[in-house]
Amino acid sequence: MHIINVRGIHLRAHHGCMEEEAKIGGDYVVNVQLKGDFSVAAKSDKLSDAADYVMVYQIVKEEMKVRSHLIEHVAERIATQLRQTFSGIQSLSVEVIKKKPPMNGNVDEVSVIIEK
Repeated sequence: MHIINVRGIHLRAHHGCMEEEAKIGGDYVVNVQLKGDFSVAAKSDKLSDAADYVMVYQIVKEEMKVRSHLIEHVAERIATQLRQTFSGIQSLSVEVIKKKPPMNGNVDEVSVIIEK
């Protein structure tokens, strides 16, 4: 079993239920973990055999552009796209962190983790 982590993907997006969130947007961090048999890439040293980190980033970036009311929905879309793109994945985890959510309180962040 091999584990690939792509952590700390910082993006600005417009998710949330409030109208202000659609206009102003907010700061998000996404963490991705892919588990699977990546031994072919480990042996071949070829990017074409690997779960390309740049593609992981691009998938996250594109899905974060699509406005959603809930970060659960965003995380699910990211996980689905990753699964469809990389055939060697046996399981994965996607964490979407919303920084400084607009709440009636002082909260640093909220997050959701999808594991498949």
